[in-house]
Amino acid sequence: MSTPTPKPTPRPSSLPRPQAAQVVNASHIDHDAEVARAVSHGRADADGNVFVTTPAGERAVGQYPDATPDEALEYFAKKYVELAENAVLLRNRLSAGAPGREVVSAARTLQESLPEANVVGDLKGLSATLDTLISDAEATESRQAARAQAAKLAAAEDREALVVEAETLAKQDPSKIQWKHSGARLRELFAQWKDMQRSGPRLPRAVDQELWGRFSQARNTFEHKRKEFFAELDKVNAEGKRIKEKIVAEAESLSASTDFRTVSQKYKDLMSQWKRAPRASRKDDDALWARFRAAQDVFFSARDAENAALDEEFKSNLVVKEELLKKAQALLPITDPVAAKRELRTIQDQWEDAGKVPRADVSRMENGLRDVERALADAEEAAWQRSNPETKARTSGALSQLDESIVDLEKKLETAKSGGDEKAVAEAQEALDARRAWRDQLAQTAAELD
Repeated sequence: MSTPTPKPTPRPSSLPRPQAAQVVNASHIDHDAEVARAVSHGRADADGNVFVTTPAGERAVGQYPDATPDEALEYFAKKYVELAENAVLLRNRLSAGAPGREVVSAARTLQESLPEANVVGDLKGLSATLDTLISDAEATESRQAARAQAAKLAAAEDREALVVEAETLAKQDPSKIQWKHSGARLRELFAQWKDMQRSGPRLPRAVDQELWGRFSQARNTFEHKRKEFFAELDKVNAEGKRIKEKIVAEAESLSASTDFRTVSQKYKDLMSQWKRAPRASRKDDDALWARFRAAQDVFFSARDAENAALDEEFKSNLVVKEELLKKAQALLPITDPVAAKRELRTIQDQWEDAGKVPRADVSRMENGLRDVERALADAEEAAWQRSNPETKARTSGALSQLDESIVDLEKKLETAKSGGDEKAVAEAQEALDARRAWRDQLAQTAAELD
């Protein structure tokens, strides 16, 4: 394709009248209208050579042989419209949220091609359009970068929160960890981490590695503690199983015994041993406990059956002791300890001869008789105190001492009154009143002893 020397050429009458150039800055363009505007910025000669008009003058853009000048000019105008449509496409991409950096790069590449573009159209206007687009895209790029940075900071904070929770779980005292719950929560945190990593903003490499290192360490620490805890638990369970198997074996060996009193105590001892023993695994513990209870049930069922038979046998003895207890209780209150003791001794002899009563009535009957025996003992003690010579002598001596003290205090009171010393009078009177009250009480006690 040759480049002819520019020269004036009549514009064909079939072409639309030239219109003012329009800066492409819309979401779409009217293709035909834009072609009509574009042809006004160039010309074509009779040989099909096409020129574009620029502020620096005409520039040959190519030749369209075997075509009319109108056809040749329109051909290169359509190529211009393609460039304008590319600019519109970039504007639409920017409006749709495309990265501003990509739009800037594409718009600059398009703008840089305009001085050499083999097209006919408003190249100056299109360049101005691209200037505006580049400026808007740069501003968008700046905003997008700020949002991206904010999103990265928020993502880093979110991951930091996951790390802190994971570290908190890992720092728990193994003896207090709820392993099932904490393990499930740690798996949830790991799933959240992967989701953030997959769909969230990419963090700076150093930040990502530091947070992942902490998160991974927390998971490893938790898993290490879990393994150690359950390994130790297995040892404890094994020891618990060994001890409880021994207890169960002894319980089963005693289940057929008829030495109910002795073996009942042994079963209590075995129960105490069971409570002190470490737990076996739940499955083993439940199975061993079932065997232990079964052995107990065999023994205590036999004991209860024998006791029931004995209780039935002892019902007639209960009737006798009920009557004896009524006779003993009729002695209350005791006014003559000697006569009451004689009658109670007879009742006690008959009580022993009557024999055993049903187990459920033992405490009631024995306690009833004990109450009468205690009442008799109290009555005998009171009678002895009243006749005790030593008590009488001590009371008589104390009365003599009080009498002497009262005489001395009466003299002090008279002296204080004579001297007019009111304080001394008050003190002497107070002491005298106390001694007299004491003597009255002691005299009453002495009268009761006589």
